[in-house]
Amino acid sequence: MKRVRKAVFPVAGLGTRFLPATKAIPKEMLTVVDRPVIQYVVDEAREAGIEHFIFVTGRNKAVIEDHFDVQFELYDTLAQRGKDDQLARLQRLQPAPGQTSFTRQQVPMGLGHAVWCARELVGDEPFALLLPDMIMQSEKSCMKDMVELYAETGNNIIAVQECDPAEAHKYGIVGRGEDTHHGFRITGMVEKPKPGTAPSNLFINGRYILQPEIFGILESQERGAGNEIQLTDAMLKLEKQQSFYGYHYKGRTFDCGSPEGFVEANVAFALWRNDMNASMAGVIRTLLDEMKPSERRGVLG
Repeated sequence: MKRVRKAVFPVAGLGTRFLPATKAIPKEMLTVVDRPVIQYVVDEAREAGIEHFIFVTGRNKAVIEDHFDVQFELYDTLAQRGKDDQLARLQRLQPAPGQTSFTRQQVPMGLGHAVWCARELVGDEPFALLLPDMIMQSEKSCMKDMVELYAETGNNIIAVQECDPAEAHKYGIVGRGEDTHHGFRITGMVEKPKPGTAPSNLFINGRYILQPEIFGILESQERGAGNEIQLTDAMLKLEKQQSFYGYHYKGRTFDCGSPEGFVEANVAFALWRNDMNASMAGVIRTLLDEMKPSERRGVLG
């Protein structure tokens, strides 16, 4: 069984929900506290033992490539000024030479098409897929646990979380079969089921480990919802040939593709840091106390 060495990050989206901020800056480079969103996702993959980071990009995304490159002038300036801690931190985050690859999607044809664009770089081996809009907060990374489950099963893995059953129609939902190892067998998948028809309340949260046979399916995959090539449609076809397992992630997930989720992530990660939590908790309490009662009722419900 081949181990999971490579990860794919689809970063070609325009980020229209964040305009005008994303007019010149990729949405993946917006910062949560002091790190770009994409850095959190790459760090999660690195913690899981990933060795090769593959970015499927588009126009005006070159700054992502620059972010993961060495900046000699900056490093030299930090060294000369004796800012060794900052320099060491940047160097720890720096991928080694040859660990990053970039390919262009060129046309916006959906997540399935973005994944297919990485086929030559992935080759004939299993790979992780991490959606960069979704960032996770837990003591042990979501992808690390998924890689461990893959080592036990040798099949496709999808991370899921619970949602309010009344909200299931907004997500991709999986059917839950028998428990196995520290996961469970997936008995089916449905994208945005009609209200009341979902097989469970477990939604797909943006983390996958997939076998390379998915590329052959995506090659001829017809367009689906939104007139785009949908990854879920291809996984449903692959499910007829190979097993899928679910990993029930119990940490927090923040959808940084929406302004509300992005702000929530900033607050949560600031409160999670030992050097910021006390001051930020005080700031939040002060802001709430200073609101007029009618405004506070609107915020707190």
